[in-house]
Amino acid sequence: MQAQTLKTWIARRISVRTRLEQVCVNYLLFLMVATLKHSFTQAARFSGLSKSAFCKLLRDHCNVAAYTLDDLSKKQARQFAKCLHHLTGLPWKIAILVDSTIQHRASLHPENAKKFNHGKGYVIGHQWTNVILVINDILIPLPPIPFYSKPYCREHGLDYQSEHDLVVAYLTNLHLEDYIGSCDPGDVIVLADSGYDNKKIENAIIKKHWNFIIALGKTRSVKSEALYLTTPKSRQWCHIATFFRNHRRLKWQTVRFMTNGAKRKRMEFRIRHTLGYLRYVGQVQLVCSEFKRRPDGRRKYLACSDVRVTARQIVLGYRLRWAVEIFHKNVKQHLGFEDVATTSFDSVKSHVHWVYCAYILLHMSPPGVAPDTTSLGAKQRQIQQLLEDKEKRRVLQKLTQIGGVERYKVELRQALAAA
Repeated sequence: MQAQTLKTWIARRISVRTRLEQVCVNYLLFLMVATLKHSFTQAARFSGLSKSAFCKLLRDHCNVAAYTLDDLSKKQARQFAKCLHHLTGLPWKIAILVDSTIQHRASLHPENAKKFNHGKGYVIGHQWTNVILVINDILIPLPPIPFYSKPYCREHGLDYQSEHDLVVAYLTNLHLEDYIGSCDPGDVIVLADSGYDNKKIENAIIKKHWNFIIALGKTRSVKSEALYLTTPKSRQWCHIATFFRNHRRLKWQTVRFMTNGAKRKRMEFRIRHTLGYLRYVGQVQLVCSEFKRRPDGRRKYLACSDVRVTARQIVLGYRLRWAVEIFHKNVKQHLGFEDVATTSFDSVKSHVHWVYCAYILLHMSPPGVAPDTTSLGAKQRQIQQLLEDKEKRRVLQKLTQIGGVERYKVELRQALAAA
């Protein structure tokens, strides 16, 4: 398989202007191969183009990257939506995963860099809120939500918005019909951790007639169904942790799941659940879950707006949210999500969008990649092997020509001098 065939395959799947096609295709192909670091210098060596070509692409054509990602995500979603199946073990067909990640930077000097309290101390970087569409157990990244700091908003004349406000606006303006055609809103489930336990987000989901499973903070106010019907609406609310502590009569149930990794293991949880009301939202199913063999107090409290499903399906559905963590690991480890050294935040945005484009293309069965290959790293290595085989054939062809040995020596000297 020739490298030109792979470039042609990429060019047919992206819609960019002719003058930008070469640099866009080469940058995407570079992101799709295995390398230690996805830097501009390595991209120039890989493609034979100048380093400045990639700098200008990211700096001056951020809108091209955003449009290309939106177009690719819609193409892939429409492809899998032709035969829409239920998610494994769940009553819903479409899942929307919402989660954020930090793109680490070395200092605060780049535009929009900020300190974030990320668990074990502060980290410096950019925050991205990713929205992932899951159809037929396939992950499709949608255009991410960048978080703009207050100084960046002042410098660029933007209205500052919190992450929750940005998520509400994104979900409100998200039209799934553009991705999968007409669908029943009841087949859509939104999954998020406790960082998105916010009444505005939950009401925005309900307004779209979608369902949600969201982890609740320990201090989120809830009320039992009996109290809600017999007491004033503003009274008798209690924290979710206190609620389940006061309702010990609810029996524990044991549920078992198998992990999806190479080493399939059985996980056991014990859960309690009941119907209740989430303050400022409405009626939901409330679930208290913890590991059965490790009752160390680290309980997870879940709220599900779909009252028709079982507690087991709620816990199983929330476990699907872990797929977004795997997505973050893949784009950082294999696609160079954090390998960006530019000052301009527009360049950072372009790079992130191209990384997500490369992720989608790698899952579109590019030529030369075995259809049964599931690992992202394995797909990259197969593409790299194709390109190396092509280079070997080129060298062997040159060496067999008259004077080919001398010409190849000159080529090597020029390459060493350029390095």
